[in-house]
Amino acid sequence: MNANAPLYVTPAGPVQIPESPFPGAEIADLLRQSIDLQREQVALLKQQQAAGDNVSRCRAFLAKWADEFPHVGPACKQSLPALERAYLALLSDLTDKVKDLGDDLADDFVLSDFLDRYGVKVNQLGGIINQISPIADAAPAETQ
Repeated sequence: MNANAPLYVTPAGPVQIPESPFPGAEIADLLRQSIDLQREQVALLKQQQAAGDNVSRCRAFLAKWADEFPHVGPACKQSLPALERAYLALLSDLTDKVKDLGDDLADDFVLSDFLDRYGVKVNQLGGIINQISPIADAAPAETQ
């Protein structure tokens, strides 16, 4: 075979484009449904974001009662670090106790004693911090 010989390629014939399994009207309807679903998802995401915006809700709450309780927001902001320190000290003590007890926590008496000592305190102090934190975050910055 000669390396300089011309190579001739002939077309295979007319190319057939397969028909769409969906008629044009059906495709347009599916696209409309998709857009409607996306709009619904956006609306739900906006509602979810608004529901999760605790700081805005707390700002409105503080503003509503600002005349009667003007000191509450700044007081929450000021007291939060002390509450957090007390909570962390309690958690530190709790975790040290768990290390000391080890597998003894499986004993009902030991577990009951442990829960009596720490359970209520951790739960209540954590609840107080969870209530005060958003109000402290929403409190206006102190002006000097």
